[in-house]
Amino acid sequence: MIQEDEFYMQVAIDLAKQASDKGEVPVGAIVVKDGEIIGRGSNAPIGLHDPSAHAEILALRNAAMTIGNYRLVGCSLYVTLEPCAMCSGAIQHARIAHLVYGASDTKTGACGSVVNLMDEEKLNHHTTVKGGVLAVEAATLLSDFFKQRRLNKTP
Repeated sequence: MIQEDEFYMQVAIDLAKQASDKGEVPVGAIVVKDGEIIGRGSNAPIGLHDPSAHAEILALRNAAMTIGNYRLVGCSLYVTLEPCAMCSGAIQHARIAHLVYGASDTKTGACGSVVNLMDEEKLNHHTTVKGGVLAVEAATLLSDFFKQRRLNKTP
C-alpha cells in the first residue's frame, strides 16, 4: 500500500507542477477507483476566476463526470496538500472512502491541522485519512512557489 500511495501521490505532484507553471498555487489531486485514475485536478482559481476551483474540487468533478455519478463510493482521493474546509466538505458529500494527502496545512487544513472535519461525529460520512505521503516533495513545491513570488514582487 505504501508504494501504491507514493505512486498516486507522484501523479498528484506532477499535476501540482502544472498548476505552478500556470501561476497557480501548486496543488494537484487525483481520484482513484479500483486502481484506475478516474479524476484529475490542479489548482485553477486564478485562471478560472473561481474561488472553488481547488485541485480537489476539480478532481472530484472530473471523477463524477467519468463515472456518471456524484457519489464516488469506494474511491480514494490523493492530494498534495491537506484539504481546506470547503474541500473536506466536498470529499464527504462525494462519499470518498480514503483520503491521502502530502503536506499538512497549518493555516487552513481541515483534516487535523486546524480542525478535523473528517472525525466530526455529528457528520454522517467519515473518510479515512492518511497524511504525510511524499510530504517533503509536496511542501517543497509550495515553499519554492511562494519564495519565487516574494522574489518577483516589486516594491
